[in-house]
Amino acid sequence: MDNPEIGQSVVAAGIQTNYHRAGAGEPVMLIHGSGPGVSAWANWRLTIPDLAERLDVIAPDIVGFGFTERPEGFDYGLNAWRRHLIGVADALGLERFAIVGNSFGGGLAVSMAVHHPERVSKLVLMGACGVSFPITPGLEAVWGYQPSLEAMRALLDIFAYDRSLVSDELAQLRYAASIRPGFQESFAAMFPAPRQRGVDGLATPEEQVRGLRQPTLIVHGRDDQVIPLDNAYRFLQLIDDSRLHVFGRCGHWTQIEHAGAFNRLVLDFLTT
Repeated sequence: MDNPEIGQSVVAAGIQTNYHRAGAGEPVMLIHGSGPGVSAWANWRLTIPDLAERLDVIAPDIVGFGFTERPEGFDYGLNAWRRHLIGVADALGLERFAIVGNSFGGGLAVSMAVHHPERVSKLVLMGACGVSFPITPGLEAVWGYQPSLEAMRALLDIFAYDRSLVSDELAQLRYAASIRPGFQESFAAMFPAPRQRGVDGLATPEEQVRGLRQPTLIVHGRDDQVIPLDNAYRFLQLIDDSRLHVFGRCGHWTQIEHAGAFNRLVLDFLTT
């Protein structure tokens, strides 16, 4: 059976990279979060089709995640992830592009906009890291995940406000994804204890965030147990040309729990 998580392949910054591409128009890069067993497709499967109606949508598996090559002894961190992402853009001929970043991906999006302002046109930060905050019990549980079906089920309960989204079938699928060869090894290497270092490692200094000039849409779930809502307000204060949309009855999965509304919001922001 074909695996929808495996898309096209390109060599980016020397790394064989799995990515999905759909649509036509202005380019937008979708950067996934850092949950166990995550891939671009798992994160953005409900987002890609709607955005692709009016945009050129590119969703890569960031090095260390999904079906992108995992080089032996790779030094995971913002510098390496930025290099990889610029490599993806260069390999695909993208001069300037918008970025939608989810959670970990939001932290990487902010770092990209600061270090490569000439390449990044607009930002969408959804449940984003990127500023420092005391690690939440939810994020501690995500990064400290040890593979088991029970642990995955518990994590999904943390991610979603609406528990009806968290079926046994979904838990089984995500658990199976988390134990594919190489997945847990790279995941465990990325955010070792003490995990506050992981939060701080994904943060960009606030004076640099304050210098951002890209128009920025900030989206957050009011009931997010993984990344605190305070992050969204902090970005709103720091980024001059920014706006904020908070979804009530929503956890860390805005793009899944409120897919239609999230997609309309993002499309409107990126196409006007």
